[in-house]
Amino acid sequence: MENATLFELQNADHLALLQSLKTCLILHDAKTKSILWANAAACNVLGFTVQELLPLKAPDMTRKAEKYRREIGLQWLEDAVKKGESIIEWCYRAKNGTEILSEAVATRVTLRDRDVVMVQFRDIAAEERIKQDLKRLETRLREFMHNLSEGIAVLTPDGDIKYLSESSSRLLGLSNENAVPVNFIALCHEASRKAFSAHLTQACKSTTIKMFRYRIRNMNGAVRWHDASCRYIEIEDELNGVLLHFRDITDSVEAQEIRYRNERKLEHLARYNAMGEMAMTIAHELSQPLASAQNFLEGGLLRLSQLQPPPAAVIWGMESTLKQVERASTVIKSVRDYVVKLEQVEELVDLHAIVHDVEYFISLKARASGVRFETHLANGPLSILCEKILIGQVILNFAFNAIEAMNGIPAGKRALSISTRTEGTRVVLKVSDNGPGIDTGNQQRVFGGFFTSKISGNGIGLSLCKNIIARHRGDVWVEAHAPHGASFCFSLPTAI
Repeated sequence: MENATLFELQNADHLALLQSLKTCLILHDAKTKSILWANAAACNVLGFTVQELLPLKAPDMTRKAEKYRREIGLQWLEDAVKKGESIIEWCYRAKNGTEILSEAVATRVTLRDRDVVMVQFRDIAAEERIKQDLKRLETRLREFMHNLSEGIAVLTPDGDIKYLSESSSRLLGLSNENAVPVNFIALCHEASRKAFSAHLTQACKSTTIKMFRYRIRNMNGAVRWHDASCRYIEIEDELNGVLLHFRDITDSVEAQEIRYRNERKLEHLARYNAMGEMAMTIAHELSQPLASAQNFLEGGLLRLSQLQPPPAAVIWGMESTLKQVERASTVIKSVRDYVVKLEQVEELVDLHAIVHDVEYFISLKARASGVRFETHLANGPLSILCEKILIGQVILNFAFNAIEAMNGIPAGKRALSISTRTEGTRVVLKVSDNGPGIDTGNQQRVFGGFFTSKISGNGIGLSLCKNIIARHRGDVWVEAHAPHGASFCFSLPTAI
């Protein structure tokens, strides 16, 4: 340090250094704010020589806009004089008219003979364009993400939520009033949580993307189905995790379930049709041997009655046998009359005639189940336009279900009744029992596809009964009785 000499710059050296800077410099007088000097970089950008710059004022070299008025520029320079430094966004105008959006820094500098304000400015037009482009891109992405039917989330391997897109919030039923949930697995339906967690764990170990399905409970309590895929990502430290793409497929799942139930109904109806064909065949094959047996028994009784003395015990036995054969013939005739193929067209019939057609089959099942069965029909015929077989099937189903519902009731208390009445221009049929009844909450669901009802006899469910009655322009409903019992009812328009 002893051999060091003080290094001093002369004015020419100072000038050389300033001229070599790539930063644009303009010197203003601290008091008058007039331009005193500009370096080569500033002259090249603005297109003026130093001599041309000296007499110029703000309006001569500034964009004509309210925010670039001369008073604002003077105040900016004065702030630098008072505070030492001041920064502003300023738009210079070059000699050829080109506008140069700049970030300008004004600094007060004390020289030997005066104070000056040194303005350093740089072109930020490119940066502003980039900012505007990024802002537009961000706005577009936000709009796209908002309108997406697919949700996007970033989760930890344990399911903690690190990011949710706007579309995710919509799919999860989140609103401005809802707090963002902490854990995605906690939102899942209980039956889906274990499998969902396993997929998150697998995503952290493998690069293979697999699709999976899960149920989730929205913030409004509704259970929805999602189709999803996930993979591990590393974008930034705070967004490292499992990227989950999911979309709502509830409508599709419910449509599949409806198709499945309809297919099952069609299969059941096909089996029912096959049973009808078999019943017809059996009835035809049995009718002839039963007729022969009846003739033989009648002939045998005739011969035995001519003997002296007639064998009373034998005659009683043969007469009892003949009654059973006659009963079997009656049953077979009823089966043939009921399941005979008819054209599926509406015809004008008496509702009471349909009741009488199915009454025999209901009485057989009621007697076998220890159920007291009776009918209370309105006076006179009740004419309706319908497909006779289908309406008969509905009555049979109502009655058979009622009989089965009373299996848990003591045999002496089991009772079933069918009643009819008119209400204005409609006829009403009611099948009533004193079984366990229908819960209030199930009265609206009992005819729906999701309600389980034991199917017996003719093998059609309550939902199909509702469809049959609706097709005939009718209504169907269930009434609960206190303290127990229920009535299944339908109404149809009276034929005019």
